Amino acid sequence: MSTGLARVLVFASSAAVLVLEILAGRLMAPYVGVSLETFTGIIGVVLAGIAAGTAVGGRLADRLDPAPLLGPAFVVGGVLSWWSLWVVFTLGPDIGRGPVAIVGLTTIGFFAPAAVLSAVSPLVAKLRLRSLDETGTVVGSLSAWGTAGALFGVFVTGFVLVAAWPTKPIVLVLGGLLVVAGATIIGWQSRRAPSVAGLLVVAVSFGVGVSGSLPCDFESTYFCGRVVVDPDDPDVRRLVLDDLVHAAVDLSDPDDLQIRYVRLLAGAIDARPAGPLDVVHVGGGGFTLPAHVSRSRPGSTNTVLEIDDTLLDVARDELG
Repeated sequence: MSTGLARVLVFASSAAVLVLEILAGRLMAPYVGVSLETFTGIIGVVLAGIAAGTAVGGRLADRLDPAPLLGPAFVVGGVLSWWSLWVVFTLGPDIGRGPVAIVGLTTIGFFAPAAVLSAVSPLVAKLRLRSLDETGTVVGSLSAWGTAGALFGVFVTGFVLVAAWPTKPIVLVLGGLLVVAGATIIGWQSRRAPSVAGLLVVAVSFGVGVSGSLPCDFESTYFCGRVVVDPDDPDVRRLVLDDLVHAAVDLSDPDDLQIRYVRLLAGAIDARPAGPLDVVHVGGGGFTLPAHVSRSRPGSTNTVLEIDDTLLDVARDELG
């Protein structure tokens, strides 16, 4: 195997693992929340998958010809990426909260694709080794390219992909790219077209990945969000970001402040002498407190510092 191809394969497989790791946090947030525990569980499980995959891949590379295993590793990794969506969407609503739920959901959804894709590196290393004299150079170089791929996956996903597209389509495209890459390798090695059975498995797996969806009305750079109508009062709208209620608005009576901490803040403001105020709000949410100040103290100036542009549209369009 040429040096260039070896580097590309290791770079791509490592990048795919870290793309899945970053997206796992977004996919699981509506069910288990966003916390240090969430990311601890995800990082730990994915690292365990990487360790298991490199160990098993190394053993297979020593016992079998590693070349025919490369294509299937990419295809299976792509298929398992699609299945991870189904796992999260199906088990997430009933998984519960806490470390056990987080680790359990991550393990079922993301351990397998991380392990399969991580097996690529030792398979490629075996194909690159020509003598023991160059073991350090080959393994060190491939490790460096794998780390570079992981960094690429982290930065591109966290800073570019999540800001530009919803999470589910990113996973579907990632799985598709892995399947196409694997099928290309298999076809190039065997000079044969993919089998009907293989195509059927891929088609069914893609359908499984497409079938579910996150419980969001919208995805922003920061949140999976939805506006929920109160079942006991159809005029009350609750803004849910990931798994927490961030605001509640009564459209028929905007001064009916639904959330306790908002009432406490409003009470502190109302206790001040009459007249307009200049108020800075750190965070907008449903913008209930700025609206209250504007109504109760005409002429006031409200400056709201809200990092998520999407919430501005949601507040205008759905929260009055």
